[in-house]
Amino acid sequence: MSKVFAVALASMHQDMSRLDRIALNLANASTPGYRREVVAASPFVAALDVAGATAPASGSAAQEGEEAAPAGALTVLSDTRPGTIRVTGQPLDLALTGDGFFEIATESGPAYTRQGSFRVDERGRLVTARGHAVMGKNGDVYLTTRTPVIDASGNVTEPDATTGPAAGAPGTPIAQLKVVRFEDARSLQRLGDGLVAGGPGATVLEDGHGQIRQGALENANVSSMHEMVQLVETMRHFESMQKIVQGYDEMLGTAIRRLGDLS
Repeated sequence: MSKVFAVALASMHQDMSRLDRIALNLANASTPGYRREVVAASPFVAALDVAGATAPASGSAAQEGEEAAPAGALTVLSDTRPGTIRVTGQPLDLALTGDGFFEIATESGPAYTRQGSFRVDERGRLVTARGHAVMGKNGDVYLTTRTPVIDASGNVTEPDATTGPAAGAPGTPIAQLKVVRFEDARSLQRLGDGLVAGGPGATVLEDGHGQIRQGALENANVSSMHEMVQLVETMRHFESMQKIVQGYDEMLGTAIRRLGDLS
């Protein structure tokens, strides 16, 4: 394949990946706690190297086991900037104002989320909208009322309780929510339904690092206007690459015809 075609094809593949992420971001613009995805591409010179524009020196050979990175290699990262806070007034709605995540128990093991729209299931457990248990530092969090009080550090009390441990001591915490921070939250793998898998450098936040706000939800950090601008720019860039391919193809065709006339 021509070097020009290879570079143009790699660039068009990048544009298609960006369009996929822009569409995903726009679809989740109203999803609480959603963090937009961004596509990071390899430098343009890397695409030229892989396309063969820079040939290896004569007699040189790649080390055994070494492989060239694919042209137009992309990395999908999460935008870790927090979203704005929207007050709901619901006692089971929780927003994180820092960079932590709520730990959730799923069938496949621990997962993490910033979507704090919780509820109480039929067993009295604090769960997500999908029914996954929200973890405290000592396991599942059980409530006897729908009106708990949760402070910034995640301490849960039930001043209105008439049964259970909180009935005898209304101001005593019955549980503390588990909030976890990761060294590089941008690279966490998404699992769907607002969940992400754990990553390296996990740290459970201790008292004094309060970042929970009760009666509120974190909005998605997606700006619809910004995404639309990115959409238009990406489409224009894709069209430019198409024109480059078409122009180069026409130039080759003209050159071949002229060579034929000279023969």
